[in-house]
Amino acid sequence: MKNTVRTVISTARPPFLLLTPAVLSLAFALSYWQQGFIDLQLSLLIFIAALSAHISVNAFNEYADFRSGLDFNTHRTPFSGGSGALPNNPAAASAVLLLSILSLSITGLIGLYFVFLYGLSLLPLGLVGILLVISYTKTITHYPWLCLLTPGLAFGPIFIVGSNLVLTGHYSLLAFITSLPIFFLVNNLLLLNQFPDMDVDKKFGRHHIIIELGLQTSSQLFSYFNLLAYLTLVLAVLFRQLPDESLLGLIPAALAVATSLSVRKNYHTIQRLLPAMRWNVMLNLLTPILMALGLIWSV
Repeated sequence: MKNTVRTVISTARPPFLLLTPAVLSLAFALSYWQQGFIDLQLSLLIFIAALSAHISVNAFNEYADFRSGLDFNTHRTPFSGGSGALPNNPAAASAVLLLSILSLSITGLIGLYFVFLYGLSLLPLGLVGILLVISYTKTITHYPWLCLLTPGLAFGPIFIVGSNLVLTGHYSLLAFITSLPIFFLVNNLLLLNQFPDMDVDKKFGRHHIIIELGLQTSSQLFSYFNLLAYLTLVLAVLFRQLPDESLLGLIPAALAVATSLSVRKNYHTIQRLLPAMRWNVMLNLLTPILMALGLIWSV
């Protein structure tokens, strides 16, 4: 029993779950900046729903990769290749599947409560989010551009626009604009983590953007997305959509440059990519938190 619990927890990939509160800190700060207050009860429900969705997609991915056999062939790094928990304890597979279903059900139930509060306007966004969770591993990873853009869509516009809708009661173009840096950074998070898995993913029928374009071109795409992440933030401030203080989010930009240069130089060597993969995680955590601090500072 203890081994099963440990395996189930591992397949949720706890270190990766830090991305959810980092992104939501920006969503909550934006709503506070707009209104001068924030509903703590609704914020807690948003956090539970978002974290449950993140747990669900991780667990679904681990279960699917175990069942397909991919997990037994992948080259694991601290940032890619899955947790390896199920190959070490195959008997826990049904428990991991149960975790993925239960956590997605929590997200769905909270989403239905929000629909009850605000009407059907929230329903399309919620349904898209749930569809992405369910279909990511088995379907989306076979379509290169869709696979590239799905992570950023989920953690950027869906998380931030959806949270803002719940907290303010209406859709906001500003929330979408605020989500753009996160959109590009999270796309890059998954993009770089696919570099070590390219050969194994191709062998098992996946067709993501690295398989489509190759390592070198994908490394260039990675640098363009980093540029767009911080450029969209600067433009949002220049066009007076966000306050000057939100430019705190530019502090990690120097690290983004170093990460891009490292990826373009070392894309063909997994061990040399590891520092860049670590820096990439830091970019995804620091940027939304610093943007959030800037928004709160400006109130």
